[in-house]
Amino acid sequence: MKSKIIRTLTAVSFVALTGVAAGSITAPAMAADIIVGLITKTNTNPFFVKMREGAEAKAKELGVELRTYAGKYDGDNAAQIEAIESLVAAGAKGILITPSDPAGLTETVQRAREAGLLVIALDTPFDPPETADATFATDNFKAGELIGEWAAATMGDTTKAKIATLDLSPAQVTVDVLRNQGFLKGFGVDVKDVHKMYDETDKRIVGGDVTQGAEEGGRTAIENLMQKDPNINVVYTINEPAAAGAYEGLKSFGKAGDVLIVSVDGGCPGVKNIKEGVIGATSMQFPLRMASLGVEAVVEYAKTGKKPVNSEGLNFTNTGVELVTDHPVKGIPSITSEEALKQCWG
Repeated sequence: MKSKIIRTLTAVSFVALTGVAAGSITAPAMAADIIVGLITKTNTNPFFVKMREGAEAKAKELGVELRTYAGKYDGDNAAQIEAIESLVAAGAKGILITPSDPAGLTETVQRAREAGLLVIALDTPFDPPETADATFATDNFKAGELIGEWAAATMGDTTKAKIATLDLSPAQVTVDVLRNQGFLKGFGVDVKDVHKMYDETDKRIVGGDVTQGAEEGGRTAIENLMQKDPNINVVYTINEPAAAGAYEGLKSFGKAGDVLIVSVDGGCPGVKNIKEGVIGATSMQFPLRMASLGVEAVVEYAKTGKKPVNSEGLNFTNTGVELVTDHPVKGIPSITSEEALKQCWG
């Protein structure tokens, strides 16, 4: 996750730009005049690479210009702010963004919207979600819930469970919280406040640690938790790189074959780890679809002024999730690793 911002433009005052940007969409826009911005957390993570591919393909299909930006690392808030300002300066019609700091970008996004841009969060909702005009994302709570239900059903007698959660960061980012809480609820844990991690009192939970979504972070986190309780038998991870690291850490304790590991993502390396028995189950999401739908939504907004509508019963547009496992359980729909390899990413 070490990369420079794909485009670097001089940031310009929003005060000076507001009138120009807002005025640029008062009349229906021609496709060739439409600029769509895509801002991802990094440009090396396979998830964001696939997202960019989806946006590029759709932009080419619709005949619009796509400008892409990314942070130097996951959490590079300053780079994302600069990218937003650059897009406003360029007269973009809309921004698709995976926010590194869903709360810290609020003011910058608000100014962009006041300048007339449509802002769509991809994958990670803002905090609060209403900061953006719309969110296109996996139902991350459902993704967690599916692997929690699968783990509980696979274990059978969950009274003897010893659960470790390998999360993203101490910041309790929305996607981190949603997956964690969905998993615990699916497993049958009383999660107390669904918007907050680590307030549970269930004695089956050994503890949680953070991984930064990286393999080395997953290994370190599980080693820390195994020192706390060497009888851990269920491991939830924020993503599949963290799951791969957890597996390696468990091997060092001679426990890899005795622990259920579940995760979220659906990247090709993770799906291969399902096939090889490293991960028991994962929830597959669809980054290409998110970005493709996002570009379509910006173009529609530029031409007609119409904004996206949320999926029924949700405060975002659900781009789908599939449980992937080679050990299906009755009552929980799933696909095999072989099926998943035909639609994975990375």
